[in-house]
Amino acid sequence: MSTVSLAAARPAPLARVGGRATGLLAATGLLGIVCLASLAVGSKAVPLRDVLDAFFAYDAGSDAHAIVRDLRVPRTVLGVLVGGGLGAAGALMQGVTRNPLAEPGILGVNAGAALAVVLAIQFAGASSIVVYAAVALVGAAGASVLVFALGGTARSGPTPVRLALAGAVLTTLLTSLTSAVLVFDASTLDEFRFWAVGSLAGRDPQVVLSVLPFIGSGLVIAFSCARSLDALALGDDVARGLGHDVARARLIAGAGFVLLAGGAVAAAGPIAFVGLAVPHLARAAVGPDHRWVIPYSVVLGAAMLLASDVVGRVIARPAEVQAGVVAAVVGVPVFLWIVRRGRTVGL
Repeated sequence: MSTVSLAAARPAPLARVGGRATGLLAATGLLGIVCLASLAVGSKAVPLRDVLDAFFAYDAGSDAHAIVRDLRVPRTVLGVLVGGGLGAAGALMQGVTRNPLAEPGILGVNAGAALAVVLAIQFAGASSIVVYAAVALVGAAGASVLVFALGGTARSGPTPVRLALAGAVLTTLLTSLTSAVLVFDASTLDEFRFWAVGSLAGRDPQVVLSVLPFIGSGLVIAFSCARSLDALALGDDVARGLGHDVARARLIAGAGFVLLAGGAVAAAGPIAFVGLAVPHLARAAVGPDHRWVIPYSVVLGAAMLLASDVVGRVIARPAEVQAGVVAAVVGVPVFLWIVRRGRTVGL
């Protein structure tokens, strides 16, 4: 069943523009609350008043102010960037491929980033998160470009089926190469596993600055191609009849996906289910219109990942459970709930 037909069969609860705008405002408010929790909650709890004073009445001698400004602000900003990037990347990928199970791993982003990090550790002795982010971004981008090149070899250009098949094949190949390196080098495995689990902890503020241009550019592209994604959802022939260049639309959306997913994975490692579940949650609320699905996916993705990070800080004190683990645990039941309610598209 197509995206449009299923959405029409069960109208979204926030179908009207006023309801969608109000819902987006409420989601943004929820994200603001989660951001405050991220600044206040951790192995050392910081009262809300001290959190506010860290911004408006900073005391250089206060440990609480230093924790908020130096540690938790960069971590919170990174969580918003990565979560929003993954949410928007999932919405783009599902729109481009018309595949409701599409997420950042389908174009080889995670596999390409992982192989690049492993090779950097093995042959260059990389051990810095900043270096991991840089090489992971290159690997993610290279893998995604290769998938589009393989999927677009036919005269008709890249199609959803070809992209999915090319992504699956390349992901299998890159994952096998990564495993081969790790099997024969235990020290590389020890270094790699801390990045591979997916976490916001320990990221230098420089990581935020390094991925910001990529995620920011990806968001601009995502918002600009919302109408073309709506046309693609009707089918290639209908989209062409409406005056859209199908191949060009897919390539532009693919470029946005590469920037968003590549930047997010480079910064925090491969994090599952945010890019998969959040776009479905957005469509369940507002329907298939990508002019609303994309902003909802950005806000809800940021809130989901940041909330997962906050929960991970408190459930195993004084240790932490990585955000990627918590996001997967939370994302599975959310996704199953959406499926049971019939709100997911294309299933």
